[in-house]
Amino acid sequence: MHFLSRFSKIARSPCLLQNTPLFTVSYGVRKFSRSATRNKDGGPGQQKKKGLLERLGEGPVVGDGSYVFTLERRGYVLAGPWTPEVVIEHPEAVKSLHREYLHAGADVLQASTFYSSDDKLTMPGHEASRTITCKELNDKACTILKEIAGDADVLLCGAMSPVPSYLDGKGKEVVQREYAKQMEAFIEHDLDFLLAEFLGHVEEAEWVIELMKTKGKPVACTLRTGPKGDCAGVPAGECAVRMADAGADVVGVNCQYDPNTCLKTMEAMKTELDKRGLSPYLMVQPLGFHCPEVENEDEGYQMLPECPFALEPRQLTRFEAHAFARAAYDLGVRYIGGCCGFEPHHIRAISEELSPERGGKLGEASKKHVPWGGALKNSMLVPNRTKGSRQHWEKTKPASGRPGYPDVQPKLINQ
Repeated sequence: MHFLSRFSKIARSPCLLQNTPLFTVSYGVRKFSRSATRNKDGGPGQQKKKGLLERLGEGPVVGDGSYVFTLERRGYVLAGPWTPEVVIEHPEAVKSLHREYLHAGADVLQASTFYSSDDKLTMPGHEASRTITCKELNDKACTILKEIAGDADVLLCGAMSPVPSYLDGKGKEVVQREYAKQMEAFIEHDLDFLLAEFLGHVEEAEWVIELMKTKGKPVACTLRTGPKGDCAGVPAGECAVRMADAGADVVGVNCQYDPNTCLKTMEAMKTELDKRGLSPYLMVQPLGFHCPEVENEDEGYQMLPECPFALEPRQLTRFEAHAFARAAYDLGVRYIGGCCGFEPHHIRAISEELSPERGGKLGEASKKHVPWGGALKNSMLVPNRTKGSRQHWEKTKPASGRPGYPDVQPKLINQ
């Protein structure tokens, strides 16, 4: 099955191209308070911000996109270690990216803390550990996050990534200790919910979920698995069941695979959860690159010869991001965002696609975007005027501009 073989419902809607709106549009960032609902004089104050689970119960939540991958492209993160010392070395770069995702219409901003655990920072070839600890990195990331969010109606996520201690076989106690250090700043800064992401083994997920559940916050957990299941061979559906049984409020997948493959995995997860009578919310944050040939590879897109420095020809278009969001929603997924390769314009596409289900909410960036390139009709350049229609973009198949290059890789790494 190919989930992205059709254009999205919202993109097909003629109402968006007419004067009569399909829904009432609400642009911009509303101001909210964490607790106070009355001002100091006793009158009405700022509305209390809804939490993750309340929002998911009402409709879809739009996640944000790539951090370390995008910041590497911009010259702030070292590929290989992929550690986030950028939050201390170049905080303005992180602030700018947070602003862009908020401007695009994201409902969630994740702290830029990928691979910040102490046991990751001290691995060979990792320079950060000489001067920076996990606690310092995560504390700074949270400070940046709260500064950019201000009093906007956006949820703040404390995100944790896998720890080398698990693969080193050091046991549950040591592994949970590393996660506890990652989590410390998130709790001190009172972020809205906790997420463990990019985990390769459901056993590691169970251990961190158990720990997260002790903190009194909503708990989300996503694996970097494809339809085959986790790195130990546990089927995808069983992984979802085990995460739900461990207490996760939200389960799903992120990274490693493209949207179509991730949605296949989500379908398998949902099917097994339904069979078992379990109903956690579902979450998907795939790659922003097409890579169908690695669907059955445990290491996903890392098996591509062009990963990570020559993936640009594979990048999703905005229209494909629309189609992904609609397919995910129709499947029953309610937390929909992106991982490596998902840029702010992709998040804007998700926000626009799901705007009807979110009460007409759109990011500020949508003020500068007309569906189907409608604004091109007013271009000075005659060729562009012919492109401002749904018909043009529906029939267009993007080319790579590289004659003689393969559509997919005939041979993967180490094959």
